[in-house]
Amino acid sequence: MLTLPENHRHPVGQVRSTMRDQRPAASRTSAAAAAFGAAVLALGAVHATSTFAQSYPVKPVRMIVPYAPGGGVDIIARATAQELAKRVNQPVVVENRTGAGGNVGSDAVAKAAPDGYTLLMASPANTINSSLYAKMPYDPLRDLAAIALIAQVPAVLLANRSLPVQNVKQLVALAKARPGALTFGSGGSGTTEHLAGEMFKAAAGVDMLHVPYKGGAQVITDVIGGQIALMFVNMVGALPHVQGGRVKALAVAGAVRSPSLPDVPTVVEQGYRDFVVSVWWGVMGPSLTPRDIIATLNREIVASLATQEMKDRLQTMSAQPIGGSAEQFAAFFASETKRWAPIVKASGARAD
Repeated sequence: MLTLPENHRHPVGQVRSTMRDQRPAASRTSAAAAAFGAAVLALGAVHATSTFAQSYPVKPVRMIVPYAPGGGVDIIARATAQELAKRVNQPVVVENRTGAGGNVGSDAVAKAAPDGYTLLMASPANTINSSLYAKMPYDPLRDLAAIALIAQVPAVLLANRSLPVQNVKQLVALAKARPGALTFGSGGSGTTEHLAGEMFKAAAGVDMLHVPYKGGAQVITDVIGGQIALMFVNMVGALPHVQGGRVKALAVAGAVRSPSLPDVPTVVEQGYRDFVVSVWWGVMGPSLTPRDIIATLNREIVASLATQEMKDRLQTMSAQPIGGSAEQFAAFFASETKRWAPIVKASGARAD
């Protein structure tokens, strides 16, 4: 957000203020009255702004989800909206606005009035799309303000049960012995599933064939059926299939092991430092949203993450609550945008 510099008096004005006022008394009285009136108006404006900020929100808040109902972003948004509404005593209405990989809904928020009444449930696409799309309708770093990071869930590397590997080391050995033969699927070019695979190829120095689908659900089905050998997918979609024995989990791509899969080592543990890929969710707003409104929303959202209800909801998705300050989320958002840019470029993925 922009911080405007304080106004400074002009030096000439300072010199003139020391000179004797030669105007008639009536003029000086009139000028004094005008100055007093202006001061009252200014104080009134400050008071009005302060009162507005203190009373926010005074009407329903809209939270835009840039994806269809039922997905992870939508589920997290509805849980967050429900808890936030309890805390601010106003309805928080979730609105799904789909299109262009999340750009349509995100652009609507970026161009909305910066008054705290239009929010966005953001996700990794908001840090990836600026590298993926040749033309963006908005600039995520410039046009969105970070408010609160809700939670994250790590990706997991799944393999068909018949694939003769049990861990990352064996997978890399097989991939090097059969360059280009192993396939990994994703829900589409430029998705986190795709880019995680590209990141793994670069880190391990292997050649695997990417097979894009229109959505992640069919990819898991084909990994189970053996049409595809591998895929990276977030824990939410993977866990039921791993627990049901339909696929093998070779590694978790989190910084630490997941409590949901405690026996599955991380990619980092298996020799690939800094290989961390997680799906995350966070609340953002238009870039010029007042700081006091951002502070109010951050405080209430972070407080909601500490409630047992919210903890239980996130646990069902194997998601870890994050919270923290708006500034920490902004720094994370910027670092993720920077991190994904060279990976998107190396992958050759484009979406227009």
